[in-house]
Amino acid sequence: MLLEAIYHRPKDNYAYACTNNELHIRIRTKKQDVETVTLLHGDPYQWENGQWLYDRKEMVLTGTDQLFDYWFASISPPFRRLRYGFLLDDATEEVFYGEKGFNEAPSTDIGDYFCFPFLNTIDVFQAPQWVKDTVWYQIFPERFANGNTENDPEGTLDWNSAEPTPTNFFGGDLEGVIQNIPYLKTLGISGIYFTPIFKAHSNHKYDTIDYFEIDPQFGTKETLKELIKVCHQHDIKVMLDAVFNHSGFYFEQFQDVLEKGKDSPYKEWFHVHEFPLDIESSPPNYDTFAFEPSMPKLNTENEEVRNYLLEVGRYWIKEFDIDGWRLDVANEVDHHFWREFRKEVKGLKPELYILGEIWHDSMPWLRGDQFDAVMNYPFTTNLLNLFAHQTISASQFAENMTSVVHMYPKNVNEVNFNLVGSHDTPRVLTECGGDIRRAKQIYSFMLSFTGTPCIYYGDEIGLTGEQDPGCRKCFPWEQEHHNEELFGHIQKHIALRKKYPLLSNEGNLTFLPGDLHEHCLSFTKSNGEETIFVLLNCSEESTTYSLPFELKGKKITNLWTGEDFAAEAESIEVALEGYGFAILKF
Repeated sequence: MLLEAIYHRPKDNYAYACTNNELHIRIRTKKQDVETVTLLHGDPYQWENGQWLYDRKEMVLTGTDQLFDYWFASISPPFRRLRYGFLLDDATEEVFYGEKGFNEAPSTDIGDYFCFPFLNTIDVFQAPQWVKDTVWYQIFPERFANGNTENDPEGTLDWNSAEPTPTNFFGGDLEGVIQNIPYLKTLGISGIYFTPIFKAHSNHKYDTIDYFEIDPQFGTKETLKELIKVCHQHDIKVMLDAVFNHSGFYFEQFQDVLEKGKDSPYKEWFHVHEFPLDIESSPPNYDTFAFEPSMPKLNTENEEVRNYLLEVGRYWIKEFDIDGWRLDVANEVDHHFWREFRKEVKGLKPELYILGEIWHDSMPWLRGDQFDAVMNYPFTTNLLNLFAHQTISASQFAENMTSVVHMYPKNVNEVNFNLVGSHDTPRVLTECGGDIRRAKQIYSFMLSFTGTPCIYYGDEIGLTGEQDPGCRKCFPWEQEHHNEELFGHIQKHIALRKKYPLLSNEGNLTFLPGDLHEHCLSFTKSNGEETIFVLLNCSEESTTYSLPFELKGKKITNLWTGEDFAAEAESIEVALEGYGFAILKF
C-alpha cells in the first residue's frame, strides 16, 4: 500500500458540512491500490469503561482519475460533533490512518483521530437553491440586438455589416434584449448573464468610467428596470458583471491622479509605483490588469475604495433587484474585500448568486465566506479537448472530469458555472472545426451534467468566430443564418433537463470504466430509485455498446425518443451512429 499517496484533511473538499446535520467525508488513495476503506467515526464524548465508542461505515469509491481513487461517506452525527479515522485494506494488509499518521491497528488514543469539532449551521456552504435549476445565456450587449437606434454611439455600423474588431460598434442595447425575450424563452433559458453594462469607453465595457451609470449606448436606468421586470415576469434571472479589480482609463478618480499626481486625493485608490504616472512605459509605473495601461488596478485594501465598490454592489440590488453578480478577475482582488462584499450583498438579498471569474483551482474562494461558485474553466478545457480538439480519449476525459468533480464539495459542484464558450474564447463550432455533430455532443454532455450550464449568445444557432474579437460577432436575426438542427438539439436537452432532475443536479454521478468501450463515454446519475444513463460515441464510426447493468425485466425509457421497452434479454446493446448519443432511464 503506497502510504504517500493517501491524503485527507478535515476541511474544504475532504470533510465538509453538506447540510445542517450531514457531513461528507472523502479520502484519496493511489489508483487501484486499496480494495476497501472503512470510516471509523463517533462522538468524542461517548465513552464506556474507559474506551471510546465508535461505529464503522464502508466508504464508496466515487471516482478514479489518472493517479488516484476517491472514496466517500456521508455521516449524520447525532450531536453534530465527530472524531474519525480510516481503516484501509488492500487484501494483504490493513492500515489505520488518522491525524497523527499511520498505525497497524485503530488507535486507542482519540487524539490520533481527525476532528470535526462542531457542525455550526452558519458555516454550512449555502448557495441559492434556484441556481441548481438555471440554464444561463451569456449576452455581450453590444452584439446581441439593436432595439433602439437613437442611442447608437457615434460611428455605429449597420448591424452585422462588418467583422467585429476591438473598436467598432454596432449599436446593441438593452432594448434589443427586451424585444427578444420570447426567443430566449423558446430556447428554454432561465438566467441571463450580461457582460458589463456600466458607462465605459470600449465596446466590451470592461474599462469602467462610472460604476453607477448605465452606458448611454445601452439605454437608461429605466430601460434596465424594464428589462429586469420583463425577465422576472418570464422567470428569468439577471446577473450583472462587476469589474472591481480595475477601473477604466477615463474613470474620474484615475484621471484626477493622472492630472495631479501625488497631490490627488485619490492617489491611494491605485497601486502607483512612482509619480508622475507614465502611461507610455511598458509596463506602466502603476499596477494594471495584465499590462494594459487603460485598466489601472484598484487598491481594494484602501477604505475609500472598499466603501465605494461595496456601495456599487449594494446599489444595483437595492434599485434594480438584480439576481447575481459575476466578478471579473476575481482572483486578483484580496480575500478580505470579497468577505465584506458577500456580507453586504447577501444582507440585502440572501438568494443573490455570487460568481467569481477564476480559471484555476478555486477552493480558497469557495468556503462559504466569499463566492457561491466560479466559472468552471477546467470543465471547459476537458470538453473541448475531447469533443472539439480530439486530443484525449474518452477514458482520459472521464479521469480528468473525475479530478474536476473532486476538486470541490458536492454542494459547490451543484451551482458551479459550466461553460464551453464565452467572450474570451473561440466559438464552440469553430473549436469543433465546423463539425455540427461534435458541437451537439458538447451540449449533450453539458446539459446532462452536474452544475449550472451557460450558453454563449449565438452558439445555439451555430455562430462561428475565432478568439476575441472574432467571438463577438453580431447575432444574425435572419432565420436563414440559424442552424435549426443545433438549436433544436439544445432546446430539447434543456427541456429534458427541466423535466428530469437527474439530468440536472439530483443524484450521484458515476463515470463508467473506459475499458467497457474504447470510443464511448458514459456516466450514470442515480438517486437510488431511478438511474439515468448517458452514453456518447466519441468516434465518427458507428458502434454498439453493451449496457453493463442487470436490467432483465425492467422498463427502460429512451428519453430522447420517448420510447419505452422492457428488457427481456440478459444483455442490452445500444446501437450508436458516429458521434451519436443515448439517454436511457431505468
